[in-house]
Amino acid sequence: MSPPASNPPSRKSLPPFEALRAFDAVARLGGVRKAAQTLCRDHAAVSRHLRAIEAWTGATLIERTAAGVVLTEDGVRYHKVIAQALDLIAQGTIDLMRRGSGHRLHIRCMPAFALHWLSSRLGEFEKQNPGIDFELQPATRGPDHASHEMDMDIRLVPTYGPQPELPAGFESMDLATVPIVAVASRAYLAQAAPTARPADLLQHKLLHEENVNRWGNWLAAHGVFDDVYLAGPRLWQSHLTLDAARHGRGIALTNHLVVGDDFAAQRLVEVGAGVDAFQPYATGIYRLVARTERWDAPLVRRFRHWLVDTIAQELPRTARGSVASLRNR
Repeated sequence: MSPPASNPPSRKSLPPFEALRAFDAVARLGGVRKAAQTLCRDHAAVSRHLRAIEAWTGATLIERTAAGVVLTEDGVRYHKVIAQALDLIAQGTIDLMRRGSGHRLHIRCMPAFALHWLSSRLGEFEKQNPGIDFELQPATRGPDHASHEMDMDIRLVPTYGPQPELPAGFESMDLATVPIVAVASRAYLAQAAPTARPADLLQHKLLHEENVNRWGNWLAAHGVFDDVYLAGPRLWQSHLTLDAARHGRGIALTNHLVVGDDFAAQRLVEVGAGVDAFQPYATGIYRLVARTERWDAPLVRRFRHWLVDTIAQELPRTARGSVASLRNR
């Protein structure tokens, strides 16, 4: 960033900040309604802000077409400057918040892990760390790492699928290796065709998330490469496929850590448990990612230690899975 001018322009030349935010959102998203949804404003209010900033600058910044709004040449030039300025403000604010975040912790993780495991156990961590300002954000996709919007992200990475690359400026550790298994209710299995090998699952109702890739990769890991159409409903998130499996709607994929309470309560059973054809297990790795600058922050470090220790109590080093060690990390 270039040094400030010796005689900076008067702050009176600045348009209202809300008008700048509205213009930036419309320019980035290509529409007034999309911008209004992002800003949680009425679309009429966004339109008023656009008119206000054009009146303030005396320039036409946006043209409305049948396909939506289009920036004029002046609009393109102005938005380039505005976007850079807003990014600097956002980054400076995040840096300031991070320096004062000794009691604040923002975790993103997969919805099933958040709902079926982490949420019910966080109370213990909060007792050990009173006064913490905790934010747990379930998210099906990993974060935009460039946004600095989270302290840590927890994902389940199948070992038989494509492996994500770690961006520069981040640290990661593997929390636990867990079997990824097919599960169903006893009621479903009682009325369904028998299952002696993984290929038999092709005759069952498979419960998918946003696409069929997860089932396709899991079957391939068990030697099933049949070029077939994988039928079954798409429910988009794993906690919904689990709920559907509990209600006898088909077979879902999950892992031993998330489904442990369901196994104990006999709401779900593992399809193919003890059957040689389903061995060895297809596995996944719970991986924690955090920014290098936050990796050894006291609260982040305490949470990492607590997380591994808690998982270790429920998923010991047995045939069911392995737990990472945090010692000397």
